[in-house]
Amino acid sequence: MKLHFTGDVAGLLPGIRELSQELSFIEAGDGQQIQVELSAGGLEVGLEDGAAYIRYAQKHQFFRGLGLLVQYGRNGRPFHIKEEQHFDTIGPMFDLSRNGVLTVDSFKFMLRKMALMGLNSVMLYMEDTYEIEGEPYFGYMRGRYSQAELREIDDYADQFGIEAFPSIQTLAHLEEFLKWEPVSKYKDTKGALLVGDEAVERLIVNMLEAASAPFRSRKIHVGMDEAEELGRGKYLDRNGYQSRFDIMAGHLERVLEAARSRGLKPMMWSDMFLKFASADGTEHYDAETPIPEEMARRIPKDVDMVYWDYAHQEQEDYEKLIAKHKPLGCNLVFAGAVWVFNTFGVNYGLSLNATDAALQVCKREGIREVYATMWGDDGMESNPLGALLGLQFYAEHAYSAGKPAWEQVAERVKFCTGIDAETFLKLKDLDETPGAEPNNRKQSNPSKFLLYQDVLLGLFDKQIEGLDMSAHYAKLEQDIRDRRTMDAELDYIFEVPEKLCAVLKRKSEIGIELKRAYDAGDCAELKAIAEEVLPAIAEAVKELRAAHRSQWLRMFKPFGWEVLDIRYGGVLTRLDTAAVRLLDYVEGRIGRIEELEQERLVYSSVNRFNQKGAGWCSYYYRMASPNVFFHVLNPF
Repeated sequence: MKLHFTGDVAGLLPGIRELSQELSFIEAGDGQQIQVELSAGGLEVGLEDGAAYIRYAQKHQFFRGLGLLVQYGRNGRPFHIKEEQHFDTIGPMFDLSRNGVLTVDSFKFMLRKMALMGLNSVMLYMEDTYEIEGEPYFGYMRGRYSQAELREIDDYADQFGIEAFPSIQTLAHLEEFLKWEPVSKYKDTKGALLVGDEAVERLIVNMLEAASAPFRSRKIHVGMDEAEELGRGKYLDRNGYQSRFDIMAGHLERVLEAARSRGLKPMMWSDMFLKFASADGTEHYDAETPIPEEMARRIPKDVDMVYWDYAHQEQEDYEKLIAKHKPLGCNLVFAGAVWVFNTFGVNYGLSLNATDAALQVCKREGIREVYATMWGDDGMESNPLGALLGLQFYAEHAYSAGKPAWEQVAERVKFCTGIDAETFLKLKDLDETPGAEPNNRKQSNPSKFLLYQDVLLGLFDKQIEGLDMSAHYAKLEQDIRDRRTMDAELDYIFEVPEKLCAVLKRKSEIGIELKRAYDAGDCAELKAIAEEVLPAIAEAVKELRAAHRSQWLRMFKPFGWEVLDIRYGGVLTRLDTAAVRLLDYVEGRIGRIEELEQERLVYSSVNRFNQKGAGWCSYYYRMASPNVFFHVLNPF
């Protein structure tokens, strides 16, 4: 397809050239096939009598329009599309702080996909993964971005009219920086800064300057979420008891003053203020307790409040919680999620339903700025490329008055990514297993805990007893294999899910089989498991690890992979020990296997017996063992 653009094209050419290969079109000279007239106006795209047009009001809308032109104009048939953008600002938030730090090339790949979707903003969540001059431990060995790398990302985003800006932490969630002994002077508790300290005040100024310097945007997210430990460590020793709201209000004003003096426009997570106002001081989803007038009066109005909500699926819940924010008097921003957290897959059942409910309410309530967070909690086993269907859903919502038709979402994601929507949806079935609630609305994550749990200890065996997990994963392995498109650029991201299923079809229920054979005194079965089944599982784990390593090093900086390497190593060494223990028993060298003598208990109150799904665990070290991985005598 050859296109010749007429009109004011100069500022668009860099982006057009970046997308020309992506879209398989040629930027042609005069007399070539399709003349594309560019003009100002609302977003309209069409083709008639061999001539095309793109009308747009903002730069990012042109690139969505260009994608629509190529998508619908390839067959040469006339068409006309007119769209209205219902959010002024919409885009993803990439978690770049939990081991998975995207390479600059991977970031550029995501930006090209975002441009085709018509997204116009990207938030870079960096707790300590950016450089601060004079702070060598800040992001040390964590894959931190240099100023030059961040500037390159910002330059690339700007070609498509995408505003990139930093999201940092100026209060809590700084465990990975504060763990270093040489910076202990900054620490109140294990993750929170020592509010009011002069050295901390200077650090925050340096944070704001270092994080904002590479970006054109003057926006900056200053964090301040989940600061439950605030004022309860060294601060308490120095100052005595102070209310958390008083401490936070004073700290916020100092952070905002530093931001204002640098011409920055700050935003922050709203959850701590909602917690302070809740009945017990901890629940930020308490929609019944209003924010007191005195509290609202003391909160500065020139900071945007970001209401984050990832799990509610009823519009009424969003209506109530948005109403609760209104007394704050601040501009309200919404952050939903595409659930890649704590899993190898993507919880699309929950993500798509929660997103639809939230965005429909946001449109009615006049919220004009929306983000899709993609957190990487506990190691980032999943990845943001698997979330592209979710981002497409956000994009189509932005350009639809109500809920976008699924057929439209499916057509667009296939065009923008080269992958069918139904193939993306297979990623949800890694966790949407027998025992899960419909659409996995309770966030079960067996894809993770069944891989990492120890076969002799069987911590999650009671959770899945009676559920046909092996058959589920065997079928899913074949389904993924059948849906893969080897010549698609993104096909490689399905290698890990396929290999994981090959492990879990063997490993998911092996602990139950071991316990059953041991209790029955079936030494022949135990011997077969030791000599045949466990080695086969180990070989499948090795293949999974190799695929995962290849994917990681293709997408992310190498820092952080060592965490997953160690986890895979733990699975393999424990399989080896289990085989040794079984053979020692069946060959008479030991009289019993104490691990298999233990009664199996339900892991937690999150289980299928009380309609909370197949189970959930947030931390690898709790999946792998009930024993002490580390012990901190003084967590503060």
